[in-house]
Amino acid sequence: MSDTPGRPGDRDASRQPIWARPERGARGPAPTHSRDAIVTAAVALADAEGLAAVSMRAVAAALGTGAGSLYRYLSSRDDLLDLMTDRVVAELRPYPPAGDDWLDEMLLVARQQLALHRAHPWLIEVIQRPSGVGPESLAWFDNCIRILQPVRCAVTAKFEAIAMLTGVVSLFARTEAAAGSASFAGADLAAYPHLVAAFRQPSPPAPRTDLFERTLRSLLTGLLAASPEVG
Repeated sequence: MSDTPGRPGDRDASRQPIWARPERGARGPAPTHSRDAIVTAAVALADAEGLAAVSMRAVAAALGTGAGSLYRYLSSRDDLLDLMTDRVVAELRPYPPAGDDWLDEMLLVARQQLALHRAHPWLIEVIQRPSGVGPESLAWFDNCIRILQPVRCAVTAKFEAIAMLTGVVSLFARTEAAAGSASFAGADLAAYPHLVAAFRQPSPPAPRTDLFERTLRSLLTGLLAASPEVG
């Protein structure tokens, strides 16, 4: 038995990715909201209160309707999270124009990704879950492949490089979030002599490129330059 409201005739459709389904079911009362309005309300709620606050009931309340009415447009909360993810990924547009240096372009793409995580801190939680890949996510991936066209290496290496870039961005986003809430207040620093000594050492001048850029430059050049060309 299904654990979400719905009609028997809708079950086969609910197995399809949310993007492949009609805007709403063919049956039932005339729509009072759109799928777009539902996703907009859900993103605003997540931005304001965090992902845990996003429930079908809470989103319905923000729209001034009952939770049951949302199931005319969505089969589950997972559908809603998939749509939310794809909605904010669309904010990565417009993509950087074609340039002379693929590495600089990929670094710009990565910085845009990091900025997206800063604007929507809940995104780091959503992308950890199994989900469908929406049209905006596919468009972003397609753009990365376009940027890497001049690189003469196996296409599998390009896929791996894009995946690793996304992983590094997620790592930095998660580290920034953790740093924002970390505190030594109340800690017995005498118990951590090596940590205290490290903080007391004079810091050298900051490098010309930050850690984020240095990490990605090393990663991308290492993965792509080391990969043999195929064909």
